[in-house]
Amino acid sequence: MKKHKRKKENGGFGSNENGCVRESDCGRKHKLTVIHQALIRDPVDIETLRTAAASKGGLLTDELRRKVWPKLLNINVYDLPHKPGRDVRENHKDYNQVLLDVRRSMKRFPKGMPAPERAVLQEQLIDIILEVLKRNPQLHYYQGYHDVAVTLLLVVGERMAIAMLDTLSNFHLRDFMDPTMDSTKHILNYLMPILEQVDAELHDFMIRAEVGTIFALSWLITWYGHVLSEFKHTLRLYDFFLASHPLMPIYLAATIVLHREKEVKQTECDMAMVHHLLSRIPPDLPYELLIGQAQELFEQYPPSLLAKRAALQSHKSLSISSFQAFHLSTLHQRPDSVLQRITRAQGSTTSRHGLEASLPAARGQLWREGNRMMKMAVWGLSATLGAAVFAVAQTAMDWGPDLLLQLF
Repeated sequence: MKKHKRKKENGGFGSNENGCVRESDCGRKHKLTVIHQALIRDPVDIETLRTAAASKGGLLTDELRRKVWPKLLNINVYDLPHKPGRDVRENHKDYNQVLLDVRRSMKRFPKGMPAPERAVLQEQLIDIILEVLKRNPQLHYYQGYHDVAVTLLLVVGERMAIAMLDTLSNFHLRDFMDPTMDSTKHILNYLMPILEQVDAELHDFMIRAEVGTIFALSWLITWYGHVLSEFKHTLRLYDFFLASHPLMPIYLAATIVLHREKEVKQTECDMAMVHHLLSRIPPDLPYELLIGQAQELFEQYPPSLLAKRAALQSHKSLSISSFQAFHLSTLHQRPDSVLQRITRAQGSTTSRHGLEASLPAARGQLWREGNRMMKMAVWGLSATLGAAVFAVAQTAMDWGPDLLLQLF
């Protein structure tokens, strides 16, 4: 792969302003400060948050993701959807397929998670998917959609996951949710022109092998969640993709293929052999390096340049065509402190955000450190908490989240 000069190392983060030797110390603290300042500005500094999410290390912690991910998608954390009712599963045309896919998704949950806890999350996952599809009858479920949904659920909780998945489904993932795969194939068709621009020899080899681009299908439609063995790598890529253009997963796919250039060229020029090699992502990929290269490729060969090719002109992508308007819509958001005051001034007596956003982190801590009864109490709370108790708990979280979590 051609080497590209980086304009700014790590997107401007990780500098040695205070004489720090290692980025892990100085750079991390600096990045946390920059993100916090961006979140409290009015309007929120979305461009800084995007830079932070894409730069080395991403958003660093799940706590930060619960604050930044909603901003990247223009979601008001004090106006989240209600938890789905029992009727969401009634007579839903996709229920059986969603049920099968979720039941097969055991590997997407943390290793060692007790079966009862995983079962609670799987039930929530089913409801999240069906709720979003019910809200958007123009969207069509596809196998792999649940891989996106479960990543969101594990980080932000059920109600925030509904809001995020709804937005992603109407923008970043929109082309995958047509009744046919034509739009998905169109997005995949961007891969080979990128390879041709960077490494014509590799491109020609793959053309001779007639391998096509189907090997990257699961990468694209699940944002790599289905094919990565380490959840931390999945989260790092979600930070990147949420802050980027909808085609960025394809640019990352190109960097992965280019990174394995020697392996590909040393393989027999046969469709089955090359497909077998490329469809399996190595566990030790240098993700930070590849993310940086994907950004460079996007700048050098933007979608508008690649779309001039005849094969890419005949189909209009809804994800691509709507991205600029979506991007602009995120630039005028108020900080959460202001949104909370506005919500209360409008007569709301409960926060719809505090408890839901805190639960994933609390679950993890209690699961690792607490006793069995404490763990099950928290998970039981998520699964069975009645509406009245839920309202009280949410109100309590406004003034004492730490106290409430200690009760469980």
